[in-house]
Amino acid sequence: MPIPAVPSAVPGRGRGRWRAGARTAIAFVSAVAFIATGFAWVTFGRLQEGLSTSDVTSGAGPDGAIDVLLVGLDGRTDAQGNPLPEEVLRELRTGDSGSSLTDTLILLHIPEDRSRAVAYSLPRDSYVSIPDGFGRHKINSAYGRGKAEARKELQAQGVTDPAELERRSNDAGRKLLVRTVEQLTGMSIDHYAEVNLLGFYQLTEAIGGVEVCLNAAVDDPYSGARFPAGRQTISGGDALAFVRQRHGLPRSDFDRVQRQQAFMASLARQVLSAGTLANPAKLADMFDSVQQSVVIDQGWDLLAFAQQMQGLAGGNITFDTIPVEDPEYDTPSDGQAVKVDPRKVQLTIQRLNAGLPAEPPRPKSLDTSIVDVLNGSGVSGLASRVQDELDSEEIPVGDIGNIAAAAASRVLYTPGNDEAARFVAEHLGGLPVQADSKLHSGRIQVLLGADYEGPGAQNLGPAPVQRLDGTARQAPATPGGDAITAGGVPCVN
Repeated sequence: MPIPAVPSAVPGRGRGRWRAGARTAIAFVSAVAFIATGFAWVTFGRLQEGLSTSDVTSGAGPDGAIDVLLVGLDGRTDAQGNPLPEEVLRELRTGDSGSSLTDTLILLHIPEDRSRAVAYSLPRDSYVSIPDGFGRHKINSAYGRGKAEARKELQAQGVTDPAELERRSNDAGRKLLVRTVEQLTGMSIDHYAEVNLLGFYQLTEAIGGVEVCLNAAVDDPYSGARFPAGRQTISGGDALAFVRQRHGLPRSDFDRVQRQQAFMASLARQVLSAGTLANPAKLADMFDSVQQSVVIDQGWDLLAFAQQMQGLAGGNITFDTIPVEDPEYDTPSDGQAVKVDPRKVQLTIQRLNAGLPAEPPRPKSLDTSIVDVLNGSGVSGLASRVQDELDSEEIPVGDIGNIAAAAASRVLYTPGNDEAARFVAEHLGGLPVQADSKLHSGRIQVLLGADYEGPGAQNLGPAPVQRLDGTARQAPATPGGDAITAGGVPCVN
């Protein structure tokens, strides 16, 4: 929760772009960077030494890029694994949920030349495959599942100290979460940062509160949110109630995340204000709260990272979310979740990391092409399901049928029609393309082999038809208001 990913509009079926929330995450990271360099090198060194670390990643990868997983954890312990006292839990206005859920997941990519950055929001209810045999579940449960399994194993080994159990099982939960995100996105995570409820509470207290604005008064017994309409300054338990409320709001969770985004924008502005940066007492309190509630991976040089982040101009940071297939998908055992396609997620990330649009532009030559789908995979009905996928993208399909067994999938095209063929191939998971002079003019053949794992391979329904701007055609998005930035105090529901 402390680093929220927030939609600027409620997504319908299809890709939603949660730029505003990711922008706020960057503002929060930038705020920490400015504090670090504006205070004193020696003080920042003591902050780094006092932070809790976890052996959760293997450090910077060989490609020279930096990929950071930012996590907001709904946890009831401090960064050292010690349970929060009952009086603190009462102040937080929360009980013991019995599990560790990740309310917020943002993946930040900085390429080797450090010229720009891309931040990806991962919806917390994304329905994904969790490694180590845990099966398919919501991504926000990966941490808790890994932690619970490790705790049982540690207890069987004779570990009894509560703090040690908590610390070591949390490490296992973090590792499983990192592997789950890596498997979904195809990215190798270099660094990890986690903030819990206590840190959120203490930070708002340390800076003297955060200004917010509500469109209407609220009185919610579930979260304890009781606020008048209009502008007001909140902190501590009130701040937590403000960002946690979802009952009684017109758009439920979507209004909740918009509140989180507005709150974090105001928090970033307050942290960067002269009244905070020039106040040694406030800075000391902020550092204390960070040391008690933030966990980073071992070996992460935060000072070097802060310097790298300062070199990024605002226009060189782009924000997006992973593609969403269905935001109200009914799962077999986990209730409603957000359906995502890992293939589309990885292709989108690859394109954005390379500085390309999230989706390739539709070539004009596709309008005069015909795509045949031939199934040599041995999987019954696969050609029809792939046809449905192509139809959903308004790609013209001709013949479908079966052919002799084929090991490898590929897309064949008439020489000179490579642009249309590559467009088709990318929509089917990045299949290889090959010119074939035997094909009639404008003809494209999709050959499905035993290795095919693209759209339609899992017998899923067709993807929703998309516009070229990424919005859905079947279900218009619910208005979500103007994008929220750290430049003002917007009123929200």
